[in-house]
Amino acid sequence: MNYPDSVHFLYALGNEIKTAKLGLDRIRAVLDALGRPQDRCRFVHVAGTNGKGSTCAMIESGLRAAGLRTGLFTSPHLAEPTERIRINGEPITADAFAEAFDRVHAAVEELLRAGAIDLHTTYFETVTAMALLVFAGRTDIVVFEVGLGGRLDATNVVIPAVSVITPIDFDHEQFLGKSIESIAGEKAGILKLGVPAVFSHQRPEAARVLHDRAAELGVTVVHAGGWPVHNLEADARGSRFEVHGLNLSCPLPGEHQVENAVTAAAALTALDMPPAAIEAGIAAARWPGRLEHASDNPEIILDGAHNPAGARALAAYIGRFYHGRRVRLIFGAMRDKAIDEIAGVLFPLAAEVIVTAPRQARALSPDALVAAADHPNLRRASDIAEALALVRVDASPGDAVFVSGSLFLVAEARAILVGAR
Repeated sequence: MNYPDSVHFLYALGNEIKTAKLGLDRIRAVLDALGRPQDRCRFVHVAGTNGKGSTCAMIESGLRAAGLRTGLFTSPHLAEPTERIRINGEPITADAFAEAFDRVHAAVEELLRAGAIDLHTTYFETVTAMALLVFAGRTDIVVFEVGLGGRLDATNVVIPAVSVITPIDFDHEQFLGKSIESIAGEKAGILKLGVPAVFSHQRPEAARVLHDRAAELGVTVVHAGGWPVHNLEADARGSRFEVHGLNLSCPLPGEHQVENAVTAAAALTALDMPPAAIEAGIAAARWPGRLEHASDNPEIILDGAHNPAGARALAAYIGRFYHGRRVRLIFGAMRDKAIDEIAGVLFPLAAEVIVTAPRQARALSPDALVAAADHPNLRRASDIAEALALVRVDASPGDAVFVSGSLFLVAEARAILVGAR
């Protein structure tokens, strides 16, 4: 298939977190049929609820700064599925994506004909197998982000050099369980016998689960949350601080990114990367769509805060750096998210809320958001283009506009704002 056809087929597989049966049987069978490409790669495996993507980006950048050929697998994408599979920081080409898809799809079809698997691999399983094919033989090390949970996630077919678990919070409870302990148990599923791990600062109930599982497996743990940060200076565009003998400059805004940068530095240290490479790599890291300043007049910040923990991080950022300014919020979300809790955190901070919806089948309609929302100055827009037009019409000097609630919405806003530069 060509690239558009391969993408269309993947989308036709449906929502990537919706599958008849969670588990590793299908992905293992497909990878076996493809010659086990995962055995030809070295990995850093990263799980968690929030901060996974940012932490992966900083780890990959540090590895690249050390002169290694890197692979980076993350999800979801913002604009194109090719963004999920990167070599040396760059998305693979459309042709390479289509070629990898053809190889995986052919293997899946053959296994289906033989009755060796029950269903076609899901969107995420398929792209995971594609990434492993692309990375095999072309990389020195791969930073591999978990898609959902950990224990039964398609990425959990690898034996990494280091496992990393970022902060654990509530998300995808319908799949991972309704308590922090059950969610932590799923995330702890990426830990492997004797493989060292790095843990971010965790809630006490999550920390107990992770510690117990690490002890069972003889895992040596570096607790990045225990690395004291000194001389912290932070502004709306990033932070500078000292930690563990390193002078770090983190270009990703938000106090939560300090914690992510420390976790990335701990992982890079565990991989014996030179301090200069760690410092240079973190300083050069980029992660679009997360507290990204996309416009100056009016000031528009994009942030895909799609769960309660992300909403709290965004609220803390607004409270610290935008106190006293008129904050306007453009908000759209998916139906399977904790809308009441996210809105309860973000809406009170905004003088005006414009609710809209990304172009996604799972999106909650603006009318449904209006019915569920409680805000004295609420407007609706049919799409992100209309919402952005509304805030521009009556923008005042000093306004700060935040686009949030869904990475899909952020991606559409970014295509308009950043793509037009």
